[in-house]
Amino acid sequence: MKYSRRGFLRETFGGAATAAIAGQILKGTASAQTALSPDAALQQLIEGNQRFAEGRMTSFEEDLDILRSKTAEKQEPFAAVLSCADSRVPVELLFDQSIGHLFVTRVAGNIATSELIASLEYGVAVLGTRAIMVLGHTNCGAVKASIDAKPVPGQISALYPYIRPAIDQAGTDLDAAIRANAKIQAALLRQSSPVLIEHIKQNRLKIVAGYYDLASGKVTLLD
Repeated sequence: MKYSRRGFLRETFGGAATAAIAGQILKGTASAQTALSPDAALQQLIEGNQRFAEGRMTSFEEDLDILRSKTAEKQEPFAAVLSCADSRVPVELLFDQSIGHLFVTRVAGNIATSELIASLEYGVAVLGTRAIMVLGHTNCGAVKASIDAKPVPGQISALYPYIRPAIDQAGTDLDAAIRANAKIQAALLRQSSPVLIEHIKQNRLKIVAGYYDLASGKVTLLD
């Protein structure tokens, strides 16, 4: 069954919250939001990654009890990350962030499916995130499997169509395909969601692609 956005919200959050959330998403108004600009939010991600890569993290110094109590009733993440599900990509750690700072969505191959787009719309329109980074990484198994395109068990092959445009663009070079995939998925977010498009037009959101090097711990921007 194909749901409207209101139908999706009703099934997910229940009738009591549906009207408020749907109204916020459709009007593009957030119930809570960071004071950071999109550029400042992105810079905070980059600076956090620099601390991680240099081994001088500060997020562990924060009082987790205080953070839990402050975020029990609300959340105000300043940025969102669409990341691969790979266990070697611990998003909050590699950006040196703690509870409530990042809105993280994860799926093998960091692909922009309708479900992931819906989650990111919620993060932007309701929670007020100012930046979205689509984060690819070295040696991504999902991209490699899509290049190989061999028969696999279960539903793993359902990932292939989302990643195939990157392979068509970059060929069978794994690293080039990983980078191309992150850029393509970021472009999809910028082009396929009226909610995200409206926030970009209002200078309330920036969407970028990033590349995480597993060996060095560094994230570089791709566009």
